[in-house]
Amino acid sequence: MIQVLIVDDEQIEREGMKAILHQSFPSLVLLEARNGSAAIERAKTSKPELILMDIKMPGINGLEALAQIMKECPDAKFIMVTAYDTFDYMRKAIKLGASDYLLKPSKASDIIETVGKVLKEIVFERKSRAKTELQQSVLQQTRTVIETDLVTQLLFEHIHEVSSNILAQILEINTAKEMFVVNVMIKGSTTSYSMVKERVRRSGNCLVGALSSSQLPIIVFRNSAVSFRSQAISLSKEILSVKKITDEGWYIGIGNVYPTLADVKKSYQESLIAMMGKTAPSRYRFYAEILVEGDRSLEQKVKQIKEEIPDQIRLGQWDLVRTVIIGLLELFEHQGENPIQVQQRILEILWVVSHVLNDVGIEADTPLFTYQPNDYLQLRNETGKLIDQMRDRYDAYYQRLEADNVEQIKRYIMEHSHEEISLETLGKRMGLSPIYISKLFKEKLGINYIDFLTKCRIEKAKNLMRDPKKSIKEIAIEVGYHEPNYFSKVFKRTVHVSPKEYQNAILGKWKRMRKY
Repeated sequence: MIQVLIVDDEQIEREGMKAILHQSFPSLVLLEARNGSAAIERAKTSKPELILMDIKMPGINGLEALAQIMKECPDAKFIMVTAYDTFDYMRKAIKLGASDYLLKPSKASDIIETVGKVLKEIVFERKSRAKTELQQSVLQQTRTVIETDLVTQLLFEHIHEVSSNILAQILEINTAKEMFVVNVMIKGSTTSYSMVKERVRRSGNCLVGALSSSQLPIIVFRNSAVSFRSQAISLSKEILSVKKITDEGWYIGIGNVYPTLADVKKSYQESLIAMMGKTAPSRYRFYAEILVEGDRSLEQKVKQIKEEIPDQIRLGQWDLVRTVIIGLLELFEHQGENPIQVQQRILEILWVVSHVLNDVGIEADTPLFTYQPNDYLQLRNETGKLIDQMRDRYDAYYQRLEADNVEQIKRYIMEHSHEEISLETLGKRMGLSPIYISKLFKEKLGINYIDFLTKCRIEKAKNLMRDPKKSIKEIAIEVGYHEPNYFSKVFKRTVHVSPKEYQNAILGKWKRMRKY
């Protein structure tokens, strides 16, 4: 519905205009004002899309009112109404933004034609704005997906169809800038996550990753106008302001600055290590600060890793496990510790990993180093191999488990396809979450569960159609469709012929075979 404001100091003129417009355009919402001042106030509150403005009025005239209303309602259309057929008035009105004008007195047909033309413009502009807003919304959502994808590729070495260089170009990122990673430990609802993302994006040139295991990685591009430390602290405080400082569970680790996107993963790993120091008085911590904390801090870190690593293993966070353990090695190396002695400290942590695997039912040999290392390079390589071996056991176990789950779900659906089966029903039956079941179907079978259920029902229907005594309606109900018409649509979409055509073809073929 379009609101139209009729402005004239003569009531009889307003009433006449309302009658003509109501007769020809009954869906319009007609408002009125008796002078320029009243028109300005009414426009502020009602935001009309079309204003029919008399020029000659006492006090504020129509041209002055038009100029003021345009400030409040820049998208409003104006049709000036005047008894003075002078070019000067029209020139001023058009210069101020009027769309057209009418002379007093005007024929009803002229009014209808002029108003109708402007109404069409309003409708067209409405649609254009709606289309633009939709395009902007889709573009923003697409940019968010691309941004998350890019962060995932850069920090976690995931291989995607579109390379990180192309994604960076799409996002128009200046890859020549230095950058660092801020990693946020977020405890709370997805609302908190959304608020953090909003504040980070407001703060400047950043790439926000996906929230995973309560951690939100952010790639921050350097602002050369301020120091690295000032920029990082300012962003950290902005993020932490989402929650009260006294709230538990929120912490930020800050990695060092690196020159290229190819190196930014190092900053991410450093940010993870910085997050291990949760006993620090501040809610944020720089990786560089850890390197000067001494032996006592390292002992605390070893203890903390042993406490936290069981949950990381159970959640399948093997990248984090590797980063934390290798990061600990680097800290020992920086402190000048003997690699042979450090080997034993690392082995103690690996034994914790092995115990956790055995506790969840995964057979894992006790990890042992095959030789004493001469340097930290050997120790890192050997440690990485032992972690990879245990990860392979973990992955193989859960792959078998997923395969078993898929087979059980498939079998249940095939046996009960005639019933009402939802993801929630499957979840309760199998003791799995509906989201996990949906993910399994897409990853292991390449289809969603409803497509598989439909396939099972259609196959059963095909078999039942071999019985000439069964009607299409009976078959539809028997395979799980209460509406025969809907069954027919699904069947035709799947088999490309109607149920009746298929049944006739099957029965005709069966009769011919019996004949011969």
